[in-house]
Amino acid sequence: MTLEEFKKEKIQAMKAKDSDAINALNLVINKIMLASIEKRSKGEELNDADIVSILQKAEKELIEEKEGFVKAGRMETVAGLDNQIATVKKYLPTLMSKDEIKAIVATLEDKSLPSIMKHFKANYAGKVDMKDVNEVARGI
Repeated sequence: MTLEEFKKEKIQAMKAKDSDAINALNLVINKIMLASIEKRSKGEELNDADIVSILQKAEKELIEEKEGFVKAGRMETVAGLDNQIATVKKYLPTLMSKDEIKAIVATLEDKSLPSIMKHFKANYAGKVDMKDVNEVARGI
């Protein structure tokens, strides 16, 4: 998705008066705008892998924030954060399973750990959890 598409989604959330979705989309939009400015200063453009990375970071931040509120016993805030996490997850691509990763690794000529990691980082960024790739590669 692009920045403009996220802004349109935010407008839809505003029309639906969904404050949790608005907050989640504000977080994502701000992060995308900052990353875009940073990339432009280097003469680069923001790509889909960058946006997926931003969404993953936003989800991780919201989960960490939720854990803090659970420890503090603020359950009314936790419910709102659950809704925000669900909103962010809606835009994330589904990650590959370990079986799918094993199938791809089996087709590679060089099955050394650095080679496998490099292949997945180059070809499947945002579509695979690199921790899973590491586990599968070490299991071979």
